[in-house]
Order: sequence, then C-alpha cells, then structure tokens
Amino acid sequence: MDIDILIEKGFDNTPPARTWLKKVVATALTNEHASSSAQVSLLITGQEKVHELNRQYLDEDRPTDVLSFPMITPEETSTTAFVTPPDGVVHLGEVIISYPQAVIQAEEHGHSVEKEMAILIIHGILHLLDYDHDVPEDERKMKQREKEILEKFSNL
Repeated sequence: MDIDILIEKGFDNTPPARTWLKKVVATALTNEHASSSAQVSLLITGQEKVHELNRQYLDEDRPTDVLSFPMITPEETSTTAFVTPPDGVVHLGEVIISYPQAVIQAEEHGHSVEKEMAILIIHGILHLLDYDHDVPEDERKMKQREKEILEKFSNL
C-alpha cells in the first residue's frame, strides 16, 4: 500500500507521529480488504483550510473535522470489473483532517487526541471505500465498522 502523509506547516510538530498515522490508515485499509496496490493521501491541516475546502467542494460553509475526496466513484467499485490504471496503483483518494478540531473533539469526548485522530482517519478511509451515513441503516453499518477497526488499537 502506498500511504502519503502530508502535514501542513504549523502542525508538523504535533502528535501523533507520521508512522503512527500511517499505521492507522494501513489498518483501516487492510481491515476493509483494500487492494495491496491501493494509494491514499492523508493531510493534517487547520480549521481554515478544512473550512475552505468544505465550502469550495461540498457547498458547506462551515469547518468540519474530516473530509474525504474519493478518486473512485461507486459506479467503478460496483459489480463491473475495475480496470487497473496503467501505473498499477489504485488511487483511492485523500482524507483531510483538521488537527485543531480533533483536539477540541478529544477534549469534549474525554479521550486522547490520538484516539480522536484514529476515529477521524478511519471514518475518512471508510468514506473513500464507499461507506456513507446519509440514512440510518448505512450510518449504523459505518459506525460498526469504525468501532471494529478502532478496537485494533487497544492502547487508545
């Protein structure tokens, strides 16, 4: 798996470490049986950038905790055979996390920033893999998968 971790200037000295972030992404992908040739990017940034992206691409004029931008549409992952790109890499997409929002939510929920970051990363990866929470049944399935994957990290 090819996992790119990008940390915007100003957040590059904040925990958790890049290796840990990569491990969370890899665990989520592995538990969802993603292709070994899958490629994902994770960006850690601030409230302003996430707010700007949310407004620009999703017509939501507010900050949020995590955004996912899939490169593969649900139609491409349906029953029709997916054609492997010429480079052999399955580009799943990008997950963008607001580090300040993760800190706020960790305090609100009474757990570590690492646990909140893991929750947000897993949530974002599941969106790249076509999970959604628009209707109650889909939300239940997504929350269950989030919980199951998060349990792989017993130290959180």
